[in-house]
Amino acid sequence: MKDSILYYSVGPLLYCPANHPGIVQSLCCERFGRQFSLAMCLEDTIADDHVAQAETQLVSTIYTLFNRSTKDLFLPKIFIRVRTPQQISELMERFGEAGQLITGFNIPKFSPENAEAYLAQIQQVNKSYNRDIYIMPILESPLLIDLRSRYQILYTLKEQLSSIERLVLNIRVGGNDLCHMFGFRRRPNESIHSIAAISQIFSDIVTVFGMDYILSGPVWEYYNGNGWDTGLEQELAEDRLCGFTGKTVIHPKQIDMVNKAYRISKKDLEDAKAILNWDKEATLLVSGCTSSERMNEYKVHSNWARRILLLSQVYGVQ
Repeated sequence: MKDSILYYSVGPLLYCPANHPGIVQSLCCERFGRQFSLAMCLEDTIADDHVAQAETQLVSTIYTLFNRSTKDLFLPKIFIRVRTPQQISELMERFGEAGQLITGFNIPKFSPENAEAYLAQIQQVNKSYNRDIYIMPILESPLLIDLRSRYQILYTLKEQLSSIERLVLNIRVGGNDLCHMFGFRRRPNESIHSIAAISQIFSDIVTVFGMDYILSGPVWEYYNGNGWDTGLEQELAEDRLCGFTGKTVIHPKQIDMVNKAYRISKKDLEDAKAILNWDKEATLLVSGCTSSERMNEYKVHSNWARRILLLSQVYGVQ
């Protein structure tokens, strides 16, 4: 499992079209708070014949943020969701000195067919700029639906990513893209984890990647109306239980809810500290927890405890 706070720190990832005219002002006014990351999207949110225009607007946005940045201005981790591998090096070149604001790139519909080209680009820009520029592949390709090839695809992708594992900040899942293939759309009171065909794909992704990478939860598309917040709260609880950390969000109102969902309970933190501070020479490696409600076992719960400690550093304690 990942043992660095960096991989847990993406948190709520706010998606924004790359040509959004008001994003600079929103960031400078800290409209979204200070506990989120930002993805500027050049893919699904941009019409095919407006990509060049969106790229130009994006470059202008990054330059403006760079020129306004001061030690007092909070800027989140900034990612670019690209359409093609070539956009990675092309955009970094266009960003110039302002490119230092870019944390990394989101890779949509990551598959064995495009993985090699994307990985080559990420390795190239890391070498060219002599710093860590991260990648967040998104597993949402329709190829994952076919049961006859799903396992082979997932393990092939894991093998391909192994050469740059340190630079893979998160593995992300595209719930809406997968739902689209079936014509599914959940209501505010329904969780994506209740859609068996989709949850099984998620389960396979967690099984293949979950021990070595941080996986982030899928988009929740509701942000207003009756029950949108209780629905999100329920799905976040299921995200956590199923092995996801953080979530892609599409509206600022969702940010605080994601952060609250991943705050650690005081009881969990106390147990985690007790497990990690266990006397390895002790005769017994099992003991009741501080509240006498459950049993702690060093050999069984140590990975859980390390994860709890890292999450508490990112999200805080309830």
